[in-house]
Amino acid sequence: MLEELKYLISILIAVVLGFAIGFERKLRFKEAGIRTHTIVCVGSALIMVVSKYGFGDSPDYDASRVAAQIVSGIGFLGAGIIVYRKHEIRGLTTAAGVWATAGVGMAAGAELYIVAAGAAVIIIAVQCLLHAKCKLFQTKKYTQIKIRFQKYGDEDEKVKELFQADAFCRMTMERKGDKIVCTANLNIDKEISRQRLNEIMSENPFIHSIEFSGED
Repeated sequence: MLEELKYLISILIAVVLGFAIGFERKLRFKEAGIRTHTIVCVGSALIMVVSKYGFGDSPDYDASRVAAQIVSGIGFLGAGIIVYRKHEIRGLTTAAGVWATAGVGMAAGAELYIVAAGAAVIIIAVQCLLHAKCKLFQTKKYTQIKIRFQKYGDEDEKVKELFQADAFCRMTMERKGDKIVCTANLNIDKEISRQRLNEIMSENPFIHSIEFSGED
């Protein structure tokens, strides 16, 4: 009984560490929050305890084989978190955080308390650091727009100049009678309002339409 209570300490430590990691995620309104990270951490610690102490000293038993299944199991959970939407991959960092939290739980279950606590602190610190408002850590976000315009001469260069783009992602040209109508996609790294788009169209009559291509 006393021996099992000692094992329970490992699981309780996993609860605290998983809660701490999940709390940071909850503050940023991520898909996986306190409950997910806590349960993943506790579950990993529990499996480690069972794999280490639950099968006795049987010579045919390898504790590492049971613990290794945690990694593959968390992989399935992480795959469910990752979503591809509107030309962007979302949830990748959260999935990686859940995977790392499982590692923290495994360390706690193996009674490596300093390693588990230190890893949890490092995970939280890295998340906070990389979310700091510093250009060095921020990923440049692009908005893709689709433009239809009539080409008389160098209108394509004017379009790139208007949106400060080096090149089009894709452009198709269609001849309608004696007119050439182009449909071009380009990425811009600056926010642009619909009001500004309307102003661009009114100032440049050769542009027929502008739309955000990520919209349905």
